[in-house]
Amino acid sequence: MSSSTGTTGTTTVITNIATLVTNDPSLDDTSPLGLVRDAAVVIEGDRVVWTGESSKAPATDNRVDAGGRAVLPGFVDSHSHLVFAGDRTEEFNARMSGRGYTAGGIRTTVAATRAATDEELEANLTRFLSEALRQGTTTFETKSGYGLTVADEARALRLAAAHTDEVTYLGAHIVSPDYADDPAGYVALVTGEMLDACAPHARWIDVFCEKGAFDGDQARAILTAGRAKGLHPRIHANQLSYGPGVQLAVELDAASADHCTHLTDADVDALASGDTVATLLPGAEFSTRAEWPNARRLLDAGVTVALSTDCNPGSSFTSSVPFCIALAVRDMRMTPDEAVWSATAGGAAALRRTDVGRVAPGAYADLTLLDAPSHVHLAYRPGVPLVSGVWRRGVRVV
Repeated sequence: MSSSTGTTGTTTVITNIATLVTNDPSLDDTSPLGLVRDAAVVIEGDRVVWTGESSKAPATDNRVDAGGRAVLPGFVDSHSHLVFAGDRTEEFNARMSGRGYTAGGIRTTVAATRAATDEELEANLTRFLSEALRQGTTTFETKSGYGLTVADEARALRLAAAHTDEVTYLGAHIVSPDYADDPAGYVALVTGEMLDACAPHARWIDVFCEKGAFDGDQARAILTAGRAKGLHPRIHANQLSYGPGVQLAVELDAASADHCTHLTDADVDALASGDTVATLLPGAEFSTRAEWPNARRLLDAGVTVALSTDCNPGSSFTSSVPFCIALAVRDMRMTPDEAVWSATAGGAAALRRTDVGRVAPGAYADLTLLDAPSHVHLAYRPGVPLVSGVWRRGVRVV
């Protein structure tokens, strides 16, 4: 068997799937998930080459019985901060005891990250990646942003690039403590020498556009400079307050505006009229006791929504996409179908990818097997470790 993509190799069929999430809406006009019942998937090499009803599956070299379980695309976590050292347990404990979250806590992680060796940073990174993989995440984006010097930002990106293609330069996380009295000087560094050192290791550029971090003019300058170096914009937007971030994201054709907690009608209209994905990060609201984003408002307006973990040591220390799906359904008024789509196809859209986030011929064979008959159990049984198998690029890794 061979596919239109030219893939050749050993073929494997996963059969006896109770519910297959394909994210191909042409297969099921009742759900964006393109559900197929009593389904099978055929993998050849690292790609999906066939999907359909089990009874119609072609002959293959190998056979895996899903045992009446659900299969869905591997989760696409399009927003994380995994290159760091240190721990902010005390900050979290204090916040849960009544102190609010501000951007300033990032400085604690910056100090620990600068002091860590490359080996320590990479060990942390691979530990979190393994943790995420066991929970079904097969594609992830991760950022720098905890070094804030030329050397530390470049090494963070170099380490990340050894593990994923989706690497984001976030020198503009906060103004470096070294430039506390000269924010303009730090913006010049981020758009100059630091950008030159970091651009070869990254695909994306990001900025935290927020009070206490960078204003709209600074954010525009940073993202524009990155785009001139071949990096595509993303932006932390409207997390802690109303601001210019979302509309700036649409103006600059950013792939994603992330957080989107405090939105005006004009912000929602801008997202609905552009190609920028609104990436919602419920782990941050959970961990900071902040106001939940209004996912229903965005979805009803026709905005493309992604759902990601924002895994970081300060405001969302979770690597679990299933946990975020449950939060989105319970507290952001998403349906289970919408939440699963946003955590798979939505995440792929936020990375401008079509080869992940779906189970269809030509896509990478990134699959998650649940110990449940339906994807709805991800929200129905929150906190339960339902992921019982993961294939990444055609190889079973869990």
